[in-house]
Amino acid sequence: MEPDPIMTQKTGLTGQRTRAAWMFIAPMLIVLAAVALYPLARTIWFGFTDASLNDIDSAEWVGIRNYLEWLDYGNGQGEWLGLLADDRWWRSVWNTLKFAFVSVFFETLFGLIVALVLNAQFPGRAIVRTAVLVPWAIPTVVSAKLWGWMLHDQFGIINDMLMKVGILSAPIAWTASPDTAMTAVMMVDIWKTTPFMALLILAGLQMIPGDIYEAARLDGINPVRVFRRVTLPLVMPALLVGVVFRALDALRVFDIVYVLTPNTDATRTMSLYARENLFDYDKFAYGSAASTLLFLVVALITITFIYATRMDLEGKEDR
Repeated sequence: MEPDPIMTQKTGLTGQRTRAAWMFIAPMLIVLAAVALYPLARTIWFGFTDASLNDIDSAEWVGIRNYLEWLDYGNGQGEWLGLLADDRWWRSVWNTLKFAFVSVFFETLFGLIVALVLNAQFPGRAIVRTAVLVPWAIPTVVSAKLWGWMLHDQFGIINDMLMKVGILSAPIAWTASPDTAMTAVMMVDIWKTTPFMALLILAGLQMIPGDIYEAARLDGINPVRVFRRVTLPLVMPALLVGVVFRALDALRVFDIVYVLTPNTDATRTMSLYARENLFDYDKFAYGSAASTLLFLVVALITITFIYATRMDLEGKEDR
């Protein structure tokens, strides 16, 4: 049986397009391997060595000692050492997960509300859209220092306002107290990043055809039901993409915590824990092991979320 010339032509064209696509993305893949994959591989390697910041080149293989090791005292007793037996590490893991879950939840909720408002027609909408983006445009370090002064227990305007309206009877050291430090960090992050979520969700809202809403209005369907049955399902892809992006950032949070509440167990995240061991305590191998676990935690949570929500990363539904 002779091959179909049309099918042969299509197969050849597909092969040409595939080769052209690989030629275009090859430079990007090479750069990505140089600036991302190689440092990641080196970090994982150092996590299995006794590397010191003063003499990295003489690092020797020690196995999983940085992660878990049984120290035998020689009298039948001993203790577990290593990252997985370190209470401060597990405290930083809990702080990171708590920060990520609460911050992303409220940023998504507030971002959806802001996007619905900005999607409506009203005078001065362009000015309001610009004003809403201001917190996101401010550098994170500047935002953290700004809120650090506003939350100051002696000079901060937040305490002054709450005391004037009778909510507080005495000023609170928001960023210094272990009871309120994490709340302060999450509050600042939500204030700063909600515009980012609103922008992504607004882009999804504007992709919804207006004919759907017109038909719902003519049928007399109430706005709440339109939101549940039409708006929310159609904007869900954009919303999930925003959640993934924010979750990745939140799990790697460093700068806002480092500036606002440095050296506090109540807010120490996995990134801060790794940084302290890498540079402050000269425990380079131990810090590399912490960085490796941070990477695994972020990757595991992200992959689980993508599979749990059945997110369409390849855009097959749009074809």
